[in-house]
Amino acid sequence: MSTVPPEHFRTKPAEPAAAPTTTPGSPAAPRGLSGVVVADTHLGEVRGEEGFYHYRQYSAVELADSRGFEDVAHLMLFGALPDAEERARFTAGTARLRTLPDEVAAALPALARATSASGPLAGLRTALSLFGAARGFRPLYDLAPEERRADLLAAVAVVPTLVAALYRLGQGLEPVEPRADLPHAANYLHMVTGAEPGPRETRAVERYLISTVDHGFNASTFTSRVIASTGADAAACLVGGVGALSGPLHGGAPSRALDTLDAIGTAGRIDDWVREQVAAGGRIMGFGHPVYRTEDPRSRLLRRIAEEFGGERVEFAKEVERRTEALLAELKPGRRLHINVEFYAGVVMELCGLPRAMFTPTFACARVVGWSAQVLEQSADPKIIRPSARYVGPTAPAPVPALS
Repeated sequence: MSTVPPEHFRTKPAEPAAAPTTTPGSPAAPRGLSGVVVADTHLGEVRGEEGFYHYRQYSAVELADSRGFEDVAHLMLFGALPDAEERARFTAGTARLRTLPDEVAAALPALARATSASGPLAGLRTALSLFGAARGFRPLYDLAPEERRADLLAAVAVVPTLVAALYRLGQGLEPVEPRADLPHAANYLHMVTGAEPGPRETRAVERYLISTVDHGFNASTFTSRVIASTGADAAACLVGGVGALSGPLHGGAPSRALDTLDAIGTAGRIDDWVREQVAAGGRIMGFGHPVYRTEDPRSRLLRRIAEEFGGERVEFAKEVERRTEALLAELKPGRRLHINVEFYAGVVMELCGLPRAMFTPTFACARVVGWSAQVLEQSADPKIIRPSARYVGPTAPAPVPALS
């Protein structure tokens, strides 16, 4: 049984036809499923026109400013913010789950070597799958709700340990054991850097983590829910989320947004660089969002956090933001392209001592909470997610050509 004791918690293309045909009666869907409602949820929503999003009715930005990571994880996974007693029990219970099973810890050095060119997030996909197997995770379909939650809590607690260990091993360093006496964000920074972090860095990372726990039916969340709808085990659902998050158009962008600042170099280069990128049809990482038509509220929060640190890097980022938005408004009128969460996320994580290779893995450490809550919600629905595709290929049936 993989549950945690209940006292701890509550192939070659065909020749194209002259005119493709579609299957009669197949419903049309917008490209990328934009705006398509696929489920009901109690977990939150993103209001793109307002620039607002929430977790279970509470403003996510307000939660990031006023609560700790453990409180928000409890809210997402148990449905309510904890009182003092619940907070203490949840914090202690999840802290005890940070240590890796011996079989997983023993496999990490070889895994880190195998993924040295691709980084900790690639390693996490395999490590998390191994963790689920080592813990004996069973299909969600076969588990009671509390058993599902227990498996997901174990994964939430261990993901930071896995990515930190994979990073350090990839750098030729020994992994740092998790500390049960440190809160979630402080323990994570400690395991990555090897030093106990200061309160300013800890709180900055904690607020970033809270702000990125969940965000509507984004690609990784939808992927996790699709897998959950099959009744697969918790690790399978979360590994699917990690795979989707790794894409540059999703969670793989924070380091690329920081690369943009480096490529521009100086304030005098902003206009020329942006115009060159737009003329070449390139994408400016850190700008634009598929849902928000106003400023991303996460960006406002992260800008404030960056300003608390101050310095030349922050001032340069703000100037790049100001000039790039003005130029995009000129060059792409009507598009309303503002900065997104990745722009200042990279700046904040850099200021807190996190290396670029750890930007998206850090994002995963937050989003695993949201995925887990989404998986719990989806697993309560016995209906498998099975959409249709509209066939637009050559007319069928066609005669099979004879062997030549």
